[in-house]
Amino acid sequence: MRKFEGRKLLVATHNAGKLEEMRQMFAPLGVEVVGAADFGLPEPEETETSFAGNARIKARSAMELSGLPVLADDSGITVDGLDGAPGVYTADWAETPDGRDFMQAMRRTWEELEARGVPDPRTAQFRATLLMMWPDGHEELFEGIAPGRLVWPPRGVAGHGYDPIFVPDGHDRTYAEMSAEEKNAISHRADAFRKLSAILA
Repeated sequence: MRKFEGRKLLVATHNAGKLEEMRQMFAPLGVEVVGAADFGLPEPEETETSFAGNARIKARSAMELSGLPVLADDSGITVDGLDGAPGVYTADWAETPDGRDFMQAMRRTWEELEARGVPDPRTAQFRATLLMMWPDGHEELFEGIAPGRLVWPPRGVAGHGYDPIFVPDGHDRTYAEMSAEEKNAISHRADAFRKLSAILA
């Protein structure tokens, strides 16, 4: 397992919410996080059918354009009653001509569960894959999962994405009703990050 010994890390994301989560997670370790947008890097097309595959696309694109070690994240929600959908297409379900609208995505998810008559609890999992890639192509992969259930209507104003309808196991509040510190302690990304921390010097 290769160690990352830098003090600044390029994260291959244009998602402000994800980037802020990463900043908060890395801050105690003395690692400064910068996003792909800070380097003017484009968003590559995500053409793989797995979280790891899409994370690899993003990492390789940013690494080749910047020449720096890069951390890429691909994450989404898998809903058991929808046979694992939306999964790697989580962001696609939010796409509109005017940008991403996760209220649209959440509503579609709930309506499809209703149409199928899926009983409660409507179980789901947030999944995160973190992929660290060095300029020589070496990579380290870390996967995290947070099981829970979906609720309706949406609750809370914090977080991003599907957070307002996801209640993690062992809790009665959605991610969006939690503080950033509470969510970051139990999230799928935190689970992956704990595994990633083994390579941080």
